[in-house]
Amino acid sequence: MKRIFFIGIIGLIPFLAVAQNGSQAKQILNEVSEKTQSYNTISASFIFSMDNEEMEIHEKNEGSIQLKGQRYVVDLPDVGMKVYSDGETLWNYMEDGNQVTISNIEDNSSELMDPSSIFSIYEKGFESKYIGEKQNRGKTLYQIELYPDTDAHDVSKIVLFIDKSNMMINSAVLHGTDGNLYGIEVTQMNIDTELTDDYFVFDASNYGDIEIIDFR
Repeated sequence: MKRIFFIGIIGLIPFLAVAQNGSQAKQILNEVSEKTQSYNTISASFIFSMDNEEMEIHEKNEGSIQLKGQRYVVDLPDVGMKVYSDGETLWNYMEDGNQVTISNIEDNSSELMDPSSIFSIYEKGFESKYIGEKQNRGKTLYQIELYPDTDAHDVSKIVLFIDKSNMMINSAVLHGTDGNLYGIEVTQMNIDTELTDDYFVFDASNYGDIEIIDFR
């Protein structure tokens, strides 16, 4: 569960599809979608958090993501994890043990694991609601909440905060059905950086005596 949200919530940064409910929310999400999908690549730094009040868990980790279409590389150095996808194959590398697991994208059961499709999932099972504007650190943010209308996803609610000045996602929170709150705050974003397709393919030769577990 934790790994699913580690990767899935990162997808809240870039690719946004049209929400099916809530006219004002739909208008905002449309504008963000059109803008972000016009970029060839997106590179972002972020702070990922997980909180559980009952279990007194409060974790924060820094990370980065590079995206190009359905290709992506996620780096979470604080937890020693990297995830590569070339759109067909998924590589999960764990520094602890110098191990990589390889699988086909289509074999992964949860769409929350795919940063390139996180926002399209609520076309199939989420309703959107415009909450209003809020001020945070001198920024005016739109707040939009997404609610699943089925139990197909391991979330009870997704809260998005969109920067009104540039119509880019500022932060998001996933309310997990496991009682955890998974948050992400974008700290820096660059667009249209030159990234070759090879960049999104994991190269085991760079990791010495690595253990490879291939599930394909």
